[in-house]
Amino acid sequence: MLLTFFSYALIIYILLSWFPNARESSFGQILAKICEPYLEPFRRIIPPLGMIDISPLVAIIALNLAIGGLGQLFQLLIRMF
Repeated sequence: MLLTFFSYALIIYILLSWFPNARESSFGQILAKICEPYLEPFRRIIPPLGMIDISPLVAIIALNLAIGGLGQLFQLLIRMF
């Protein structure tokens, strides 16, 4: 559930980049403190394609794969015991 909340926070943070000065607002700065540490490694690995930064998309896909993998792992552990 916490990872799902984080996934939504990432999506909101990415959408804020489409609006002028939205990331500079107090809400945007709070989201930046939460999301930027996770996004930074992806930005170092994946350079922007022209004016488009696709690293947040890759970060969300990786997070969703992790959420799904953890869910499967918990289900497997529950079945074992």
